[in-house]
Amino acid sequence: MVRAYHLILTCYGFWLPNDPRGSWSDFVRSFELYRVGGRATKVQTKASLAHRPHDHAKRKEAKQALSRPPVVFNGKQARAVALGFADYTEKNGRVVFACAVMPDHVHLVIQRCDRTIETVADQLKARATMFLNQTGSHPCEAKENGKKPTPWARGCWSVFLKTDASIQRAIDYVEQNPIKAGYKPQRYTWVQDFKG
Repeated sequence: MVRAYHLILTCYGFWLPNDPRGSWSDFVRSFELYRVGGRATKVQTKASLAHRPHDHAKRKEAKQALSRPPVVFNGKQARAVALGFADYTEKNGRVVFACAVMPDHVHLVIQRCDRTIETVADQLKARATMFLNQTGSHPCEAKENGKKPTPWARGCWSVFLKTDASIQRAIDYVEQNPIKAGYKPQRYTWVQDFKG
């Protein structure tokens, strides 16, 4: 039985549908992106593909074909995202065992609850966006209609965690993620200790 999830929320432009390492996408919506990177690279695996070798220059060129710049959070924006997550988890009784807000994606280890993980992901992104707006730090430019596009990519990645050992491995991975990327460890008062 699933007891928790390793949830990965990505920012707009983080992982493209035609990423050479693979994606969960069935098609490429943008002709410009298709022209540069080709067809969607559909895979079925839930395992991380980030370690696979690929052409970094080609991936960078594909990101330049996006309709707007990829979202990369600065420190103030990452703080607003974390505050949004804290507000959501506290008001909805969600239990989070680990969180790392990276510049272009977020990792959380979250206990299973009465909602699907996809619903929880959407609600987390919505609350984080609300806090980005409230703090005046939303990373996207307003469109002609005055509305700002979402900083988030569609959907989420989630890994089902069924054992104490898998939950602890995911927690360790999330806690080490900022450190491996050269950032300080991230500690949040709303993140709870996993007792197994």
